[in-house]
Amino acid sequence: MSYIVASLPPIKCFVKRAFLYNDHKGHGELEPCVWVSLKALRGQVFRIESLLPAYGALYDKLPIHAYVWHADAGDLPIDVLQLWDCMSYRFTIIEKIALRNLGVKFLGKDKAWHFGKYLFTVDFCADGLDVDTTFTEQAEEHKSFNFIQLENGQFATQPNNRCLWYDQSLIPAETKFPDFQAAQRLWTVDGTRKWSASDDWFYDIKEKKE
Repeated sequence: MSYIVASLPPIKCFVKRAFLYNDHKGHGELEPCVWVSLKALRGQVFRIESLLPAYGALYDKLPIHAYVWHADAGDLPIDVLQLWDCMSYRFTIIEKIALRNLGVKFLGKDKAWHFGKYLFTVDFCADGLDVDTTFTEQAEEHKSFNFIQLENGQFATQPNNRCLWYDQSLIPAETKFPDFQAAQRLWTVDGTRKWSASDDWFYDIKEKKE
């Protein structure tokens, strides 16, 4: 688990040069870069740090719409590419191996489907050191963030309930539409008064008698 910042896979792409000059110049120009790290501040979008090889420089704190992976990329706005702000300062980055290189599409807030390839996932949590003042451990509010390399040349990060996946072996060409309800319950098997364990190392579980 990381606090505020974590390393990213070294994804080679381009940064829009206008972002390097606070929109004062560089419009329409691209600078080759390599992703280095991800910053998560609650209530803000993800910020990506990248290495600019031509300068030997690191540039930090740019949003996902500052980056493209080919020169003829589209121009979807940030609120389509990232649906929700970061939920916490504590997070984990993981590549879900079962999803490696799978095709995926997501339904954007523009009500259009956007197609791409899975990269990795960011998930938020509370770690018990602080009071949990976020919704990271509430089932109905918690969200994962799947990072996607879009066919239009941009990158996006979307929650599970906005994504549909493609696997030629497991998923048929014609699929049902997922009309599920969001999970709203947390489950626990501890903290009940009904059962108790004995003091033996290989203990018995005994039902308590009222």
